[in-house]
This record gives sequence, C-alpha cells and structure tokens, in this order.
Amino acid sequence: MSTPYPFNAVVGQDDLRLALLLNAVSPAVGGVLVRGEKGTAKSTSVRSLSALLPEVTVVPGCRFSCAPDSPDPACPDGPHEPGPGAGRPARMVELPVGASEDRLVGALDIERALSEGVKAFEPGLLADAHRGILYVDEVNLLHDHLVDLLLDAAAMGASYVEREGVSVRHAARFLLVGTMNPEEGELRPQLLDRFGLTVEVSASREPDQRVEVVRRRLAYDDDPAGFAARWADEEAAVRARIVAARELLPSVRLGDGALRQIAATCAAFEVDGMRADIVMARTATALAAWAGRTDVLAEDVRQAALLALPHRRRRSPFDAPGLDEDKLDETLEEFGGPGEGEGEGDDDPDPGPGGGPGGQPEPDDGPRSDGDTAARPEAKEGGEPQPGSGGGAGEQTPARAAEPFRTKVLSVPGLGEGAAGRRSRARAEHGRTIGNRRPRGALTKLHLAATVQAAAPHQRARGRSGPGLVVRRDDLRQAVREGRESNLVLFVVDASGSMAARQRMGAVKGAVLSLLLDAYQRRDKVGLVTFRGSAAEVVLPPTSSVDAAAVRLESLPTGGRTPLAAGLLKAHDVLRVERLRDPARRALVVVVTDGRATGGPEPVALAGRAARLFAAEGTACVVVDCESGPVRLGLAGQLAGELGGTAVTLAELRADSIAGLVRDVQGATGARRAA
Repeated sequence: MSTPYPFNAVVGQDDLRLALLLNAVSPAVGGVLVRGEKGTAKSTSVRSLSALLPEVTVVPGCRFSCAPDSPDPACPDGPHEPGPGAGRPARMVELPVGASEDRLVGALDIERALSEGVKAFEPGLLADAHRGILYVDEVNLLHDHLVDLLLDAAAMGASYVEREGVSVRHAARFLLVGTMNPEEGELRPQLLDRFGLTVEVSASREPDQRVEVVRRRLAYDDDPAGFAARWADEEAAVRARIVAARELLPSVRLGDGALRQIAATCAAFEVDGMRADIVMARTATALAAWAGRTDVLAEDVRQAALLALPHRRRRSPFDAPGLDEDKLDETLEEFGGPGEGEGEGDDDPDPGPGGGPGGQPEPDDGPRSDGDTAARPEAKEGGEPQPGSGGGAGEQTPARAAEPFRTKVLSVPGLGEGAAGRRSRARAEHGRTIGNRRPRGALTKLHLAATVQAAAPHQRARGRSGPGLVVRRDDLRQAVREGRESNLVLFVVDASGSMAARQRMGAVKGAVLSLLLDAYQRRDKVGLVTFRGSAAEVVLPPTSSVDAAAVRLESLPTGGRTPLAAGLLKAHDVLRVERLRDPARRALVVVVTDGRATGGPEPVALAGRAARLFAAEGTACVVVDCESGPVRLGLAGQLAGELGGTAVTLAELRADSIAGLVRDVQGATGARRAA
C-alpha cells in the first residue's frame, strides 16, 4: 500500500484543510465541495485526511461495518449477536465518474430472488464508505441520477436498493467530499445546496510558497516513507485533537445570540430554504469544539458563513460564487453581542494547526474568488477588446448583452444513445419502458412481464409443483427504456462589422445567453465559434462549462468583414473532432448571423458549399436571423436552406412560435434521412 502524502505537509490551502477537519470532527456538517483549478492539491488533501481519522471498531465479518455497541437492526448481514469488535483504519472510498448505479448502491441478484426467494445482495461503494470517507473526484461530471442517490444517502444516513419489489436497506453514514474544476461545468444549484461547506482553492502567486510546494513534493516523491516519518508527530497531534474535539462537541453550547446572528446572516444574503441555517449552526459548533471551547463566538459564526453560504447564493450558472465580507461584518455587528450565559472569549484564543485564532487557519496570501469581476479575467474593465484573429479596421469594443429570457426546447431529431441529459430523446437507463431484450452481461433493469411471459410455457417441463415460478437465466428480460440525452450545442456567432450596431449585438448576445442557460439546465456540452475580419476562431472548445462560454461571449469584440464560410468550416472541424472523442453525443449547430458573406473570392458561393457539408451529414442546424431594418435581404433564410435546417428571427426566438421551429428542424432532418 502506497504511503499517503501527509495532511499537514500541504502548503497553504488553509480554508480547505479547515473545512475537512470540521467535517472530521462533526460529519453532520454535511461534507465539503472543493472548487478550484487543476493542480491545487484538492485530491491530495482529501486523500491524506483518512490517515487522521480515528480507528473504527466493527462487528467481525460484517460487510457493512456495523458498530458492535449499536449494530444496525436492518443490516443485511444481521442480526448481530453482542460481542467484542475488531478495529480497523477508517476507509477512504473513491467513486469513479463512470461508475454504474449498481456499483454505487449495490446489486441485487434478481435471478435468485425470483427463483429461490433469496435476497442475494452485493454491497456497493456506499456500504464500503460507511463510517469513513466517500470521495468523488470531478463530481460535476457525475451523472445526475448518481449524484441524487449519493446525496440522498448522505442526508438520510442510509442506502435503499429496490428492484422489482425486492428491497434492501443498510446504514450509510460517511464524510462526503467532492472536488471539481469549474471550467469543466457546474453542479445544479439544488445539488450545490446539499453539500454542507464549499471551498474555493487556487494556486498561490507567492514565489516563496510555490518554491516550498515544489520542494516538499520532490522530497515526497524521492522517499514517501521517510517524508511521512518527518511529519508523523504533527499528524499524531492533529489526530489527537480530532478525537478531543469529537468528545467535546456534545458539550458545546450554541446560545441564542449566536443563533440570531446565524438567522440574520442567512436572511441578509437571501439564502433559499433553511438548510443554510442548520449547516451554519453545526459548523459554528464544530469550530468551537475544534478550538477547545464550549461556547460559540461571533468569530465562529463568521467563519461558518464564509464556508457555508457562498455556493448557496448562486441564482444562475453565470453568477460567480462569493460573499460580500463587508456586508457580513455589518450583519454580525448589528445582531451581535453575546446572549445569556455566553462569554466574550479570550483575546488570544488557542491557535490551531493553521496558526489562526480559534483554531482557524490564517488566510492565504493567494488570490480569492469574491464573486466580483476578478473572477472573470476575460472581461476587462472598460470593455477593451480581447485579441483575436481577424481584428482589422473598424473593430469595436464589446457590447453589453441584453437580459436573457426563457426559451423553448430545441432538440435533435431521432433517438440517440448519448450521455444522460434533458434535451433529446434517447435510449437510456432511466425513463419510460418501451420494450425488452435479452440481457447483455449482468441484468440491471428487469422487465417483469416479459420475463414471466418467457418462463410461463416451460413450467410443466421444469416440474413446477408449488406456487412459485420456475425461472431460468434464459427467461430473464432486460427493460429497454427511453429517456433524454444531453447534446453538443455549438454556437457559430457572426462578430463582423455588419453585426456591430450596439443595440443589435446586445440583443444577439442576450439571445445566445438565453440558449446557454437552457443548455446548462439540460446538461449539454457547449462550444463557441466566432468569425470576423478574415478568419474564424474557436473561442471556446466544447465543454460542460456554460459559464465559461458566457464569459467569452461577454468580451467578444466586433468589426471587420464577414468570413461566413470560414466560420462554418471551423465549426465543421470542431464537430469532426468531437465525433471521434464522443461518437454517441449528437450535435445541434446554432448559427447566429444576418447571412451576409463578404471578403475573399466568391464568398457567397464558398459559404454555400460549406453549408452543404452539414446538410450532407444530417447535422441538425438552426439559423438565428439577426437582420434588422425596413429592407431585408433574406440571406439567413437562404443559408438555413443550404444547411438543411431552418431560420428564426430574434423576435421569434422569444415567442411561442419557436415550438414550430423544433418541428421544422426535426421535419427537415427527418426528410433528408428518409431521402
């Protein structure tokens, strides 16, 4: 077994380490979501925490880690007789992004359940993680239904497995930790809310600190065991402090004054629901226990707010997480003052491992995300244009996007087999049953009626004598279900001089933002190609991060000629590469232009030939016609015809008539395939 990197050897990242330690003291806090760029010790910190957790005493031979003094009465391996327990280290179980539902919650042997009436249950990762840590790297890439199962188990402390009337329940209490890179896509707001705490991490810009990171990492790689031995005393001290804080936790008093501060803070920041208040209360109590105190102070409430509220204030995927600390201080001061029986605390509380007051690490000198424009570096102050291909004369500063609006669904025709999502029809693990087939490999979704129908003719030959049905492996039928898939929505945006009128470009950006918001809600991947001047540019390669697309769109300058053909050819190249990477994911191309083509020899003819490439491949296309004014040339409609798609004006994009657009897209593509 490899030697883990010592927890205390991680340089900086004080907020991350504190959030993990608080959950180790009080798992009821609800876990930690760690957001940050790659290479910031997210995974290293989480994996090193397991070595600090106290040893777990379990019933010998129990696959579900029942405690000897209070075994789970519903344990599938029970009932357990009283007796001595066996000690083992706390586990850290890692959930792979591509795991199946059965791997997460466990699998029932449906064949034995039907033929023998036996609940043969194979435990999943939730059972392995009971009384330990469950770690999900890149949790934002995990399928939504798996995230739902995971968070439900974390909230209830139990896992339920039900298959065709056969059910199993077992305890599943664990410390849930998820890490993610926001550039690869966000979690839905309701899923963000289910994580107790969140921490934003970033690499330090301080040269001395970066040097120390490299020095320690090289020393660990050269001699992991020797490096860990040098940190053994500090690791033991933190481990003992966790045990002491756990013992002190039931004695910590959360007074009325602290409760009023918590309630006032959540109300001042307009946090939805009551989960934030509860999490803040538990976090503040854990902070006091970690500092060795039995009273919760205002400083505990403040730190709890910084950890528990930022991710709960997001209203859309385009909002950066963060908290206004000045407003927080004003709220705490207004509702401050110790309640009855509460002390003011010492002037110099006992410092914790991080060196900060009350056992809280001092703030890192590295950059923090406070939800302001600093979190979006692409949008320069004053609207300065960003460097890009084909600038040329006449380039203008970026226009501000109009307010986004709600759109109807644009879907790709036919029945796909892509990743689970909420846009187009597809064969899926979840959804309505549309048929059955023989299982390929392990049976996961039983089609009961088809199984009974297959077994019924053979009952006499199999010597059936009792009421039970005699079922063989060949009788089993897998349910075929239809659900929804996510798609690649590729935006091809005209940023030429003909689109540069302020009011028009603002409306165009508002329309694209509206479609981006829809793509976020439907779990799509998005990409952004722009064309202007003499060339086209892939501003954002296909990604799950729609907020990154919004940032690129906001800073998009305009000006120059209209190389329409270059934009279409660039989009065609993007789709070709994506088909190699993810053949099952179907694409919807949204071309935003007035249809003009200028620059170079025969620009109109070249654009027509490029458009016909999409039509030949049956790619679903929509042209958003941005032409305005009393005289309209209808060029966008002609382009849509060449693409084999349909055109819609900006006004129609808002209106109910967009439903007709969906039918037109499906009809046009279906007709091409039939031909």
